[in-house]
Amino acid sequence: MNLAEQFSKALDQMGLAIDAATQARLLDYLALLAKWNKTYNLTAIHEPERMLTHHLLDSLALLPHVGGERLLDVGSGGGLPGIPLAIARPGLQVTVLDSNHKKAAFMQQAVIELRLANVEVVCDRSEAYSPAAAYSQIVCRAFSDLSDFVRATRHALAPGGEWLAMKGVYPNEEIAQLKGARLKRDVVLHVPGLEAERHLIVLQAEEETA
Repeated sequence: MNLAEQFSKALDQMGLAIDAATQARLLDYLALLAKWNKTYNLTAIHEPERMLTHHLLDSLALLPHVGGERLLDVGSGGGLPGIPLAIARPGLQVTVLDSNHKKAAFMQQAVIELRLANVEVVCDRSEAYSPAAAYSQIVCRAFSDLSDFVRATRHALAPGGEWLAMKGVYPNEEIAQLKGARLKRDVVLHVPGLEAERHLIVLQAEEETA
């Protein structure tokens, strides 16, 4: 089974309806990530099959939980999960944010080569970033601590908005010590080929009610 067949089968297992042309664009992005990774060390994973599961499918597992019109992806690194989400959902306006210049340069190149009109690349620290308009959802895969994530991005979240934190093992201690936000819901994410635990932790501002 080649990579495209593996990808299509995994999407079926995840219940994600993504057409063949969009699947091809997503694999083009993955190929670009693999190519740049040889020089710029964007990710510790180098094998195409593992990049498919650990990066592309892991990012796309968020799709059912992404709503609204504007999404901010902080600490995006090589564009994950923001760029796959933007490819899969062209109506979504995505900002990918990273303070690393090499990673931001790669993301900008991906935007150009893949003609991603709905993606904006920003090279800045999340605390310092001042968006023109607030975001309905802010996502991260990179922040180590939920309270740090909330504190660094609170100014960029629209009223009634959500933080989407992608985690491995369920972060009981971080949730117990959470400041500035409260748990809205949590979801177990199932990614074919990924044996590790994956959880989506959805937060909302402390003063808001569900």
